[in-house]
Amino acid sequence: MGDGKPTALVTGSSSGIGLATAKQLLDSSYRVGLLDISLHQIEHPDAIPFRVDLRDRDDVRQVVAAASEELGTFQVLINCAGWDQAMPFTDTDDAFWSKVIDINLLGPMAVTHAALRYLEDGGAIVNVASDAGRVGSSGEVVYSAAKGGVIAFTKALAREVAKRGIRVNAVAPGPTDTPFLAGFDESGKLAEAMIRQTPLRKLATPEDVATAISFLASPAAGHITGQVLSVSGGLTMV
Repeated sequence: MGDGKPTALVTGSSSGIGLATAKQLLDSSYRVGLLDISLHQIEHPDAIPFRVDLRDRDDVRQVVAAASEELGTFQVLINCAGWDQAMPFTDTDDAFWSKVIDINLLGPMAVTHAALRYLEDGGAIVNVASDAGRVGSSGEVVYSAAKGGVIAFTKALAREVAKRGIRVNAVAPGPTDTPFLAGFDESGKLAEAMIRQTPLRKLATPEDVATAISFLASPAAGHITGQVLSVSGGLTMV
């Protein structure tokens, strides 16, 4: 704390898009608080890991406060953490609904609510939504609903905190080559089908999405707020 470097919090930073985003911020000389329920994959002098359960609101508040003690005032908050399991909506139940909504919607809300008191005026928040929240995704009905909520949350919060100069935007990834996708596509057939439907004929990499996140978090996006940027290779054009 106090070394003059900008600071950021990144949730879901142990794998996939969150991991790639944390690495890009570290490469840009940020000090980064790594928030995740899983073991962290980064060893860097400016990376400070914190274990957090996004479903536990008290834990979220305590961990964000601890991160502020370690890092000082934040300039950037990135909400990357997410979870889903593909299945027909009729096969889901109350427990599944609660888990998906708790992690994908209420989790970012809880982290943001806790972090705003430590976020510097003029700072930036970037939420990772999904194109499923913009156009829907068969087999991911509850997830689509939660990510649609993230988009609405992003827009409403952007209006509220604009008076502090804080910008709030969302990145909506399309099909991305992450452990998240691999977890329910062991055969690779789903990925092949999505590639055929994508104009650029490839999946996004975590780094592709992280680059969009880093842009929206940076001063280069200083007059952009309340927006949703799809990173989908043209699969969705909205």
